[in-house]
Amino acid sequence: MRSIPDILKDSKTIAVVGLSNRPERASHAVAAYLQQQGYRILGVNPAYAGQQILGQPVYATLAQAAAALDGPIDIVDCFRTADAMVPLAREAIDIGARCLWMQLGVVNQEAADLAAAAGLDVVMDRCMKIEHAHSGGKA
Repeated sequence: MRSIPDILKDSKTIAVVGLSNRPERASHAVAAYLQQQGYRILGVNPAYAGQQILGQPVYATLAQAAAALDGPIDIVDCFRTADAMVPLAREAIDIGARCLWMQLGVVNQEAADLAAAAGLDVVMDRCMKIEHAHSGGKA
C-alpha cells in the first residue's frame, strides 16, 4: 500500500461521496479545499444528483460519476457512516478506483479488507484535508 503522501501526490480526481451543498458541512469544506489545491472533485450524493456543487456536477452513484469521466477516479473519499462502507467499497472496486478513503471517524474493517484485496489503497479514519496540509502535498 502506498503512503498517504504518495496517494495524495499521485491522484488527480476525487469522488466525494456524501458531498453536501452546505458550506458548514465537513464534506463541503474538505471538497472545496481539495479543489483549491488543484484536484478535480466529483460529487456523489443522490439528494443533489443533477445539480452542481462547487461548480461541478453531482451524480447519484459512483458508477454514474465514473461513466461521465474520460479517466479514472483516483480516490473515493467517503463522508458516510461506517455501515454504508461495504457497498461503497464494492462500488469503488467496480469502477476501478485506486483508493478507498474513509474520512475521520469512519471505520469499517470489512470494507477496508474488501478494497485492499482488490488492490485498492485504503485509508481509514483520516481527514484528507488534514493529511494533505500535513504532507505539504500538491495535486
